[in-house]
Amino acid sequence: MMMNIKHVLNISGTSEKLDFSVSEERLAEVHTCEFVSPVRVTGDVTNHAGAVTLRMQIDFLLMVTCDRCLKRLVRDFSYQEEHIVVRSLESEEDEADYIVARAESIDPEEIAVMDLLLELPTKMLCREDCKGLCPKCGCDLNEMTCDCFTEN
Repeated sequence: MMMNIKHVLNISGTSEKLDFSVSEERLAEVHTCEFVSPVRVTGDVTNHAGAVTLRMQIDFLLMVTCDRCLKRLVRDFSYQEEHIVVRSLESEEDEADYIVARAESIDPEEIAVMDLLLELPTKMLCREDCKGLCPKCGCDLNEMTCDCFTEN
């Protein structure tokens, strides 16, 4: 979903709103996540005194598996992202710090997906104090106790 931002790049004080859902095709490319709601993106691209900023609010529901107790649950995620948009870069080393508007266009859908993947926690837990599973008998230690490691 390419978005032409020529007028925002050229005229200080202008902005353009963002309000879209990431396409199912784009989400199908993300094999590590099971989305249970559309990925909703709102925000704007704003030129303030010649500095162009992309601000996005990304909201979605994800089906996750707790890494300790293996329970499946739906978790709500919400991220706020901000990027500086430039026409070009002098050095490719700066590419991670800026969004380059090639041909005066950006792809906010691609940027949103990359941001959400970078923000997702590497370890998913049903709750912070999850006790997990007993390594010997496999019972869920959040729901019951076992005698596998009691001393006699």
